[in-house]
Amino acid sequence: MYRKGEVTYRALPLPDRVQREPDDALAEAERFLAYMRKRHSVRDFSTRPVPEAVIAACIAAAGTAPSGANHQPWHFVAIGDPAMKARIREGAEEEERAFYSGGAGDEWLAALEPIGTGVAKPHLTDAPWLIVVFAQRYGMTEDGMRYKNYYVPESVGIATGILITAIHHAGLVCLEHTPNPMKFLGPLCGRPEHEKPVMILPVGYPAETATVPEVAKRKKPLDRIMSVFRP
Repeated sequence: MYRKGEVTYRALPLPDRVQREPDDALAEAERFLAYMRKRHSVRDFSTRPVPEAVIAACIAAAGTAPSGANHQPWHFVAIGDPAMKARIREGAEEEERAFYSGGAGDEWLAALEPIGTGVAKPHLTDAPWLIVVFAQRYGMTEDGMRYKNYYVPESVGIATGILITAIHHAGLVCLEHTPNPMKFLGPLCGRPEHEKPVMILPVGYPAETATVPEVAKRKKPLDRIMSVFRP
């Protein structure tokens, strides 16, 4: 994390070692793959409460992500207040109406059709928590000095991926919701102008009647997403 005046490199012995022997590593990787295949993006949420401590632990896990120059250019706003969630749903649905009534091209709408999305966003009020992910375009020191952040989209993307994985590991589900634009979120969440909202994650338990789009289970095979140059 950037601090004014800290410009000297100091090496620290590797604090933790979690490495495994090859056979054990493969078994663990395959177990993790099977576990992550059980992760689903869900639109149907139960109103069952989730303790704030669980949400905080998931966000803390996201905060361990690597980032450009270790500037950690992210902020996560956890919202459990029903009135705030209602305002976010109202703002999101207003933007979605514009999107579905001409803001999106035919190709984009056709791509979304198998996913089953639409203007109504009940998940934004049904889920017990919303986590709004903000990306910091630049940073500010405690005395108000502005400094540059590096690889902001990449860094925030990695942190968000860890957050989603932590939510799954906690036995919860979420939905990656990205209304565009989302300018209303900054003032509503009390965030400064240099922070850009990039995602809303409704978080909670799935409803008893929850469904997922069939197409969401179609993942590209390994040979479509991996190339290997062997020694």
